[in-house]
Amino acid sequence: MAAIVTVLIGGPRTAYAAERAAGTEERPCPVAVPAGTTCGYLLVPERRDVPGSRTIRVGYAVHRSTSPQRRPDPVAYSSGGPGSPSLRLAGFLTQMFPDRDVVVIEQRGSRYSEPSLACPEVVGGLIETLKTPKATTEETAPVLQGALTCQSRYQAEGIDLRGYRTEEIAADVADLRAALGYEQWNLMGVSYSTRSMAEAAAKDPRGTRALVLDSFLPAQVNWYDTAAPDLRATLAKLGAAGRFDAMLARYNAAPAAFQTTDPLTRKRIDVRLTGDDIATILGEAMRETEFLPLVPALVDALADGRKELLRPVVDAAGDALTSHDWGLYYAVQCQDEVPFNTFAATAGPRLFTGVADAAVCAGWHLPRSSDEAGAVEAPTLVLGGEYDPTTPPESARAAAGDIPSARFAEFAGVGHGVFLASECGRRTISAFLDAPASAASGAATATGSAGAGCDPGAGASSPVRPGDLHLTAAPYRISQSPALIAPFAIFALVAAAQVVAGLVALVRRRGGAVRVLAGLAGLAFAGLTALSVTGVSNDIVFAIGLPPAIAWYGLLAAAATVLSITAAFRLRAASADIIPVMTGLVFITWMYGWVLA
Repeated sequence: MAAIVTVLIGGPRTAYAAERAAGTEERPCPVAVPAGTTCGYLLVPERRDVPGSRTIRVGYAVHRSTSPQRRPDPVAYSSGGPGSPSLRLAGFLTQMFPDRDVVVIEQRGSRYSEPSLACPEVVGGLIETLKTPKATTEETAPVLQGALTCQSRYQAEGIDLRGYRTEEIAADVADLRAALGYEQWNLMGVSYSTRSMAEAAAKDPRGTRALVLDSFLPAQVNWYDTAAPDLRATLAKLGAAGRFDAMLARYNAAPAAFQTTDPLTRKRIDVRLTGDDIATILGEAMRETEFLPLVPALVDALADGRKELLRPVVDAAGDALTSHDWGLYYAVQCQDEVPFNTFAATAGPRLFTGVADAAVCAGWHLPRSSDEAGAVEAPTLVLGGEYDPTTPPESARAAAGDIPSARFAEFAGVGHGVFLASECGRRTISAFLDAPASAASGAATATGSAGAGCDPGAGASSPVRPGDLHLTAAPYRISQSPALIAPFAIFALVAAAQVVAGLVALVRRRGGAVRVLAGLAGLAFAGLTALSVTGVSNDIVFAIGLPPAIAWYGLLAAAATVLSITAAFRLRAASADIIPVMTGLVFITWMYGWVLA
């Protein structure tokens, strides 16, 4: 074990900090971090309410700003989940706050803390449920069995899951400030960690200068009970609610089959998804702001049976399963969230997240935590994304009104995690931290971003409606297997060769005008197609389609092929003239028979 060392960052220690100095331990950073970043563990009791509880390690990283305008109060950040890693965002955050030290805090039990409550058996169970077309409520056994296996292993290792809950995570944050010697700092949380950071601010009011709650998950919101209605409300904002119901009914009646990659074994597996499964996967995907504009067109296509367009989302869902430490996730949810929900049946969808989590928590038998939380005194900025289905801005705005020194800002076109998706969101946070007291005073639920120099209501991407794209799965398949683009590349090269050969023939007075026209038509098609593709600002649209104009540009390719046929069958045509003909025929078949089919 590495020697316990005193970590001194920032100003002089308080008396309390000196008492806590032995609670830190240096270690090499487990992920790539910016130069000047040091990593360590905070040594804390597993359960502060049990005398003599064993010591566990909470991972953290500290980046000390070298800016000449360095401010004395750092930003302390923790990711959501629960169970999402935080350290990987160290570089992003140091760029966001160049004039402040940045402290990134892992949650106890996460993959960069010790013990790590990773539970791959749960991932395996989730994958097993996707292999069968059963109703959501009938598929929980594999997940429950995986969770019970992990719980047994934790017990054998002496891990007390009752120590892994929001109250203890918040206490870790407060203890780390003292251990690092900062007199005050600014706390920033996103999604689930807005709860732990708000509680940390309440536990450590003197040490908390300001609080940023991005995608706020208020303690008074019963997340599982509101998840399906919130998803439906977000779809309604996007204009996709009606077709969503048709999609649900279609695939609940006849589940869709897909082949994807097992995130654990990396082998190809077959999965079958019901409408409820698809709704759950779509809800998770809708957390990504770049994906949101595609939702109306994708839902409409799925309702019409175009299931192949969902494959990019299904492939991404597999890797997303390994992004959480499921043991920590369930320890927190089973104590701090699940017991406060009724799980009453509502008008679809039956999201698998809620069904599975209720089953696991019933099997784990962890005690319900106290629902009492301290009051936040620090100036607070609450951010919400217009299209966030997980932590909707409506509930965040209402909760901000209950915090005495809070202001709220909603960002148009944004989903979950405003600071990750919106430059205006990042500027709003920075402006708030420059003068939190003046920004928050008298503005409990104010909108706008005064001082940030940007408008949170502007700049949103327009949703892609049915008809705005030529829907096709071909671009995504090409991204997975680039060799599939060969017919386009060969057609363009042959067109260029036709132009050159035709010009040479014209110079030699041997004809060639038709060849030149054929080549120019082919190059015009290739150029217009390339311009159309490169002109798309959000590359994610290629997951489900292409600009509609490409189908019309294809007429140029057809004209080039007709001209090539004319040149090839003229009197005394060279035998090589048959190459553009064959190339054109193959290309047109490829384009209209596969790409645009």
